[in-house]
Formats: sequence, C-alpha cells, structure tokens
Amino acid sequence: MNSFIPATSIDGQAPPERSTGDEIIRLVDVRRRFGTTPALDGISLTARRGEIVGIIGRSGAGKSTLIRCLNGLERADSGEIHIEGRDIARLSEKELQPLRRRIGMVFQHFNLLSAKTVEENIALPLKIEGVAKAERLQRARELLELVGLSDKAKAYPSALSGGQKQRVGIARALAARPALLLSDEATSALDPETTRSILALLKDINRKLGLTILLITHEMEVVRSIADRVAVIDAGRIVEEGSVWSVFANPQASITASLLGGIRPQLPEHIAARLSQTSGAEAILSVDLAGPAAQGALFAELSATLPRSFRLVHGGIDHIQNQPVARFFIAVPTRDATLPARVGDFLKARSARVEVLGYDN
Repeated sequence: MNSFIPATSIDGQAPPERSTGDEIIRLVDVRRRFGTTPALDGISLTARRGEIVGIIGRSGAGKSTLIRCLNGLERADSGEIHIEGRDIARLSEKELQPLRRRIGMVFQHFNLLSAKTVEENIALPLKIEGVAKAERLQRARELLELVGLSDKAKAYPSALSGGQKQRVGIARALAARPALLLSDEATSALDPETTRSILALLKDINRKLGLTILLITHEMEVVRSIADRVAVIDAGRIVEEGSVWSVFANPQASITASLLGGIRPQLPEHIAARLSQTSGAEAILSVDLAGPAAQGALFAELSATLPRSFRLVHGGIDHIQNQPVARFFIAVPTRDATLPARVGDFLKARSARVEVLGYDN
C-alpha cells in the first residue's frame, strides 16, 4: 500500500469569484432508479447565471440520466429540480413546454435534419413556436454569424464537416434565446483540433451572452479548457466538486485521480514498474502544488536547505483558470533513513501534497 507523508491541503489562492447572479439550476437530492439500479442516487448541485459547469464521469455513471432529468425528458423519482426557480418535477407536461424553451441542447451526433438547409435547421425551434418566417430566418442569420458560418445558410448538412455541423447544432440550440445550454458529449465525435475550436466557441458564447452552460462529458480536457467548476459523478453520486483548478491540483476521490491520469504528469511506466513498496536506494515521491506555492523557487530552496537531498525525475507546471498547477516526481536517497521524511516536512510546510510512491534501486 502506498504510504503518505502527512501534508496540508493545497491552499493556493483561488481566482477571484466573478459575479454569477441568480441560480439557473438547483438540484436537491435527486434520485432516479431503473428497476433496482439507482441511476441517480441523491444528486445535489447548483449552477449560477453565466457559469460553465462540467459534469464528468465514466460511462454508466449517471450523466445521461441527469441531463434527461434536467430537460424534462426523464422524471426523477424524488428530489427537486429547479430551473430558473421553478421545480420542474412538479410541472405537468403542458407546463413544461415553455420552460423547455429556456433550455438549449447540443448533442454528440448533431441531430440535424438532412432534408433542411442550415438556416432551416437553426430556425426550426422558432417555427415550432409559431414565430413568423421572416423573424426566424433573421434570427438564423444572426446565429450563423455568431458561430462563424454566415456563408453556409443555404447549404445542407451533408456538405458540412463535423465541426461545422456542431456549430449549426449550437446555433439551433440558441435560437429561442435560452437561459441554459446543455452540452451532451458535444465534442466526443470530433478530432482534437475541431474540439478546441468548438470549446473556444462555447466559451465565447458564454462570455458574450452570459449564458449558463452545463457540460456533460467523460473528457477531463474538455472541463479543463473552459469550465469554471467541475462535479465528478460516479455510480449516480457526486463524489467531488469544486473549482476546476483546485480539483485538478488536488483530486480527493480515486475516480477523479483516475480520470485525470491522461492529462496530469504521471510517473514514467519504466520507473513505476520497478518500484518496491518496502525498500530501495531512493524513495520516489510525488509532489503536488498549486497557486503561489507552484510559482516559487521551491526546489532551489530545498537544495539550499538540504543539499544533495533529491533529484528531479519527471513533472511539469500547467495553468488552469489562470492558476499554476504543478506536479513533480523526485527521488530522495535513503542512505539517511530520515531524509525522505525531512524532505517531506520541508515540502509540506510550503503547501505541497506529498506521497511516497515506492522505492527504486
């Protein structure tokens, strides 16, 4: 079993809270079962006006059920689901209709109608509402400009790339001027470059319109790129929640650490494979830092205080929400049995989280 050198929690200063206004979403102890299987097992969550909140989890964690409960396609067994202050669990189907227009939906596979032009696809929600043709086409043109596809109004979906189709899907979701945009794995069918452009577009829309966005995803990179807060869902429960930078810097749940494995520095496999959990010439430590602690000359100070006490094995510094987040792996000689603990104490005093991963010869 891995041992830990006790450390204080990472406490770098958080970025200033922005004014987010009223709650757009408030979930209180939401539960939904299918047979004996709990799909949602007591979900409580809020999202305020202008926030981008990421909901992340593995397949089967409950993400799809959650989004269907939010847009009213699925009824929760119990709990409260407030959208702009109204509990949709208490509304009839007729009462739900105007509220659904306050919710835009972006799908993984675009869901465009192949027999309609781009502008007709975008204008479709307004047509269903009974908006006059001239008005809905004007709105479609405005949205095409917003998503960078002004020249594609008369094109059909078959003539578009995947990224262009998703831009049309986003424009259609905005047609009725929603207060909330639900994005259900909207980039998982796209290549990395196109994904980056779609995420940049969503961030731009959030900034320009003050729109609340809820991102349902299994990709930590999506959350890292644009979300303000993240909630990690596992087996129908939220197991971790917080600002993106703080969760990435110091994941508390094992599922979070696992999901982060692809984008946080990891100990190289050839070193990890030979580690012993009992003894060796060097102790291999992971060192996690965030905020001001990650910006200082930490290792220079360590070297000056405890000469020849470590060597840097691997790691790096990232910036998330304008906050530095660092993870390093160091090797500490065990010729002096007290040295790993002394190094750990030094780092702990500077707000690092330190874990002994094992011993290497």
